[in-house]
Amino acid sequence: MSDKSLQAEPTNPRGIPRAPFVDKVEDYVSSRKEVEATLKSFQEMISKYQFMEVNTQRRAAGLKDKIPDIQKTLDTVQFLKTRKLDSDPIEATFELNDTLYAKASVPPTEDVYLWLGANVMLSYPLAEAETLLESKLETAEQNMANCEEDLDFLREQITTLEVATARVYNWDVGQKRKEKAEKGDGVEEDEKVEPNG
Repeated sequence: MSDKSLQAEPTNPRGIPRAPFVDKVEDYVSSRKEVEATLKSFQEMISKYQFMEVNTQRRAAGLKDKIPDIQKTLDTVQFLKTRKLDSDPIEATFELNDTLYAKASVPPTEDVYLWLGANVMLSYPLAEAETLLESKLETAEQNMANCEEDLDFLREQITTLEVATARVYNWDVGQKRKEKAEKGDGVEEDEKVEPNG
């Protein structure tokens, strides 16, 4: 490959490199000897982009599950914040597991306990809990938008490399035909097909 193909390509905001766009095959391949190495390089890049795509899809799926949970928790904290201290306790059903629910009597409160992950639960004042959950929700939504943007970018790069691979391959086939025609094998005559009709 030429020096032009080895130059640093620009990246997206999260550092994923842009795939090289092959407008002129001659810029990437100077002889037929380089075709195989170029095609192999493009296939390796496609594999890397596909790996990144799968990981990004997995991260986006996790965020799709996480965002509604954060929103539900935030709504609950906001509801508890509106209750007066002299209010009657409310009876609530809450989820213990996917298929297991329990009933509880919830008196007015100033504190809530939030799961932070890794089997850690902390007590927060309602205002602090609301601020924390709002920031977590905002971060999760921003991460989701970044994942969707990255997925679009990765699909575009995979398509660009597939087109580049096809162009280099077709250039190689054209070069083989030129070489055979120059040798005078008569192969070009055999390949001509008369139209029916």
